[in-house]
Amino acid sequence: MKFICKQSEINEALANVTRAVPPKSPISALEGVKLYLGKGELELTGYDLELGIQTRIPVVSDDVGEFILNSKLFSEIIRKMPSENIEIEVDENLTTIIRGDSAEYKILAMPADEYPSIPDYDTGDNFTVPQAMLKNMINQTIFAVAVTDNKPVLMGELFDIMDYGFNLVAIDGYRLAVRSEKIESDNHYNFVVKAKALSEVSKLLKDSDGEKVTMHVSKKHITFEIGKYMVLSRLLEGEFHNYKGSIPASHATEIIINTRDFIASLERCMLLINEKAKAPVRCIFKDNMVKISCSTALGKLNDEMEADTAGPSVEIGFNCRYLLDALKAAESDKVKLQLNGGLSPMKIVPLQGNAYTFLVLPMRLKSE
Repeated sequence: MKFICKQSEINEALANVTRAVPPKSPISALEGVKLYLGKGELELTGYDLELGIQTRIPVVSDDVGEFILNSKLFSEIIRKMPSENIEIEVDENLTTIIRGDSAEYKILAMPADEYPSIPDYDTGDNFTVPQAMLKNMINQTIFAVAVTDNKPVLMGELFDIMDYGFNLVAIDGYRLAVRSEKIESDNHYNFVVKAKALSEVSKLLKDSDGEKVTMHVSKKHITFEIGKYMVLSRLLEGEFHNYKGSIPASHATEIIINTRDFIASLERCMLLINEKAKAPVRCIFKDNMVKISCSTALGKLNDEMEADTAGPSVEIGFNCRYLLDALKAAESDKVKLQLNGGLSPMKIVPLQGNAYTFLVLPMRLKSE
């Protein structure tokens, strides 16, 4: 079989599908990209049994066939080819010739029947949202996903959809992130998608208005249709944390603060914090001021800024990185900080509406 394709198109396709290819696998075929040649198009697939990414590109060919090429080698060959048009030819012994201008590679392919099949999905049970919306929802919550497998279901994000509302939720035991939107679906969905899959989905989603992403949900898998790409992920099993019960319904103290100034102060604190020099950042909210301090073996910082405070004064400590992650995810000029004393979580919400809710648990402070 033989086909001709554009270097730019196959290079882009490989750059995306190979993100689902494992660097090492007991199934050697999975370390490759599966290529299926149909009349006029080439389908490329990367798959690690948990995450699959697939796309199609146009080619010049009337042949039909399929084969597997080593992912890393094939990608590097394509990336370095000197011509825009690339010719690929595979003979009956799976010897593969890749030509472009003066360059000609000869490598060996693997038979496609060694490649595990990607699960089919039901096209009936699905919902659609704008790509820009989903991209923003993922990017504003993924920081709070658990990175250890003490409770594997928390290594993903909860899709909680009902009554035309869509909540995307992440929690790791120290912070919680909820991103909320209204959508055009009255179906009820409740499932958890691995953070790794959502990270790859976010890279493929467009920022522009008008583009849509369709999600097909089954008992064990979710499939995202994003333009010419299909991303499949196995769903995580287990009971997700009751996030609604964790969010305080009221607060005693509220602070409106400039997000950028607060972030800058916390980043100054981070200069004194590392794996060997750990300490909480101390925040005192009082009389329209925020006093921030941090003391480690490396040194001490005292800082302050103006803020609008209402309610009793509060002295509270936080893991600096956890608080920074939440503030950066807010993507707002100003935020509301809501507190119930120094031992309860800080709730971070926008000035208007309920697009996001972040919780950060406090750290116990030592007396100065």
